[in-house]
Amino acid sequence: MAVTVLKTIEDMRRYNAEVRYKGQQIGLVPTMGYLHEGHASLIRLARERTEHVVVSIFVNPSQFAPNEDFTAYPRDFERDRQLAEAAGAEVLFAPEVAEMYPNGFATSVIVHGVAEPFEGVSRPTHFEGVATVVAKFFHIVGADFAVFGRKDYQQCAVVRHLVRDLNMPISIVVAPTVREADGLAMSSRNVYLSSEARQASTVLYRAIREGKKAIESGERSRAAIEQRIGAVLAGEPQAVPDYAAAADADTLAQPEVFLPGQQIVLLLAVRIGRTRLIDNEVVAAP
Repeated sequence: MAVTVLKTIEDMRRYNAEVRYKGQQIGLVPTMGYLHEGHASLIRLARERTEHVVVSIFVNPSQFAPNEDFTAYPRDFERDRQLAEAAGAEVLFAPEVAEMYPNGFATSVIVHGVAEPFEGVSRPTHFEGVATVVAKFFHIVGADFAVFGRKDYQQCAVVRHLVRDLNMPISIVVAPTVREADGLAMSSRNVYLSSEARQASTVLYRAIREGKKAIESGERSRAAIEQRIGAVLAGEPQAVPDYAAAADADTLAQPEVFLPGQQIVLLLAVRIGRTRLIDNEVVAAP
């Protein structure tokens, strides 16, 4: 069945009312478009739970800083439509910027704590934009659950806190990171990589694996784990890290020494040429 494209909040709410009238659930997969197999896996996961899957496509200007790539961010709506349809989406919700941020818009949502380190340092306005637009989509779509990819680990933590703190009636489902054959996490920004940069980008996954190996071999010192990760990154001339860190997987706090059994998240943000890539892995301390 062909996917239905909705452009307005009014039409989206009408769809919600029709599904609610049937007593059925809605699943939401929020995206910024330029879909790839990672997004398709999120859509298929949502489809396993309900036939009423909404994929939002919206390149959100409020989460880009002035020096970032909003205007250059890749867009291909027809390609997105085909991929979403093939993966099982029922609706594409693709509002214009003026629909989401009309004249006079003056409200934002700020999440403290988990939003402040790492991406919060490198991109200080980013999570305010993310939290605001996600809150809007949750209210507009009225979904019962939303599916996010674990590649954006800190974003998932921010969204979970947003939902918990504001008592939003929606469940958050986090799906595993989908990787290329050589380990690179799938991302819409991978299209920016030249062939040489694409080859260099595998250093992220190699660094993650080195940190994981250190932990699994018994290392619990945060500095030692981060040193092992940093050494791999230092071996790739094109890699310029924003951060390469180990943190508590729940709070993102950074103790000097992790406790036995503690869940540790390894977080990377690395520039390869002009492209900024992120990756992560969760490992239990021995």
